Amino acid sequence: MIRSRSLAAALALLATAGAAHAQASPYHVISRVRLGGEGGWDYVTADADAHRLYLSRGSHVMVVSTDNDSVVGDIPGTTGVHGIALAPALGRGFTSNGRDSSVTIFDLKTLAVVGSVHGTGRNPDAIAYDSVSGRVFAFNAGGTTATAIDAATGAIAGTVELGGRPEFAVADGRGRMFANLEDKSAIVAFDTRTLRVAGTYPLAPCEEPSGLAMDRAHRRLFAVCGNKSMAVVDADNGHLVATIPIGDGPDAAAFDPATGDAFSSNGEGTLTVVHEASPSSFAVVQTLPTQRGARTMALDLRTHRIYLVTAEFGPPPAPTAERPHPRPSVVPGSFTLLVIGRD
Repeated sequence: MIRSRSLAAALALLATAGAAHAQASPYHVISRVRLGGEGGWDYVTADADAHRLYLSRGSHVMVVSTDNDSVVGDIPGTTGVHGIALAPALGRGFTSNGRDSSVTIFDLKTLAVVGSVHGTGRNPDAIAYDSVSGRVFAFNAGGTTATAIDAATGAIAGTVELGGRPEFAVADGRGRMFANLEDKSAIVAFDTRTLRVAGTYPLAPCEEPSGLAMDRAHRRLFAVCGNKSMAVVDADNGHLVATIPIGDGPDAAAFDPATGDAFSSNGEGTLTVVHEASPSSFAVVQTLPTQRGARTMALDLRTHRIYLVTAEFGPPPAPTAERPHPRPSVVPGSFTLLVIGRD
């Protein structure tokens, strides 16, 4: 009886703490900045130290200052660009160019293109830098591999067979990389130095994972899935710790170690905020309305602000044999940056 009362009291205290967190630090949309410009969009990457955002725009990368949310530069010639990875210690950035299966290397200070890498797998999509091995990994969505690239020289160092179609990836800072396998509903882990797969972790009941983030201190992975769920996974043994409901159409995930909050940006027009009370306790503390289509995201760990991008949409074009279910058209010049914070 005493144990039951103690357990009930502990659960009540945990619930109260979660509610207090939600009330004390609600996130809200601080501003909406219409950036305009040509091209679609995909990944958003934040460089907290340089106060910059990198926004992929189909054939070029738009660079935005986070000090005043204005465009300060552009990286051209990135055909079919998906993601942007940064290696600050080397002063280099890397883009994954899906249409010509290449990686562009650029200078982080000047934004000038300093090299390119050809010979990746087909349609490199996600791209991530690992500081332990000094390698950039391009995850080839047109197949089941990741291409390892020496970040200092631009030389291809090898290929990892992942066993499924990769989506986003994250490095743990200890020489291990994790990547979502969208078609397998799993996470694959591999050694960034030996390029050997260490394990594949099923995510069921989560399906079609896309965005992936990590709490490095507590060794927790956060995978957002197409069936409106977030899977929390133990990075060391692959065990599923929790499954949490999120919004529809997620594409990106992020984790802020300073607040203990994990985020899912959802295409339906919401941001799901999940608080980590402990490495085994997670709860949704806020569902923030954002804007339809705002499903890619970057988190600035210096300011703790979240950046989403989207646009206004019109009717879809007429269906064709090649595109029987076309996406809605984008209103020209309506590309918009959403800035989210707690202040």
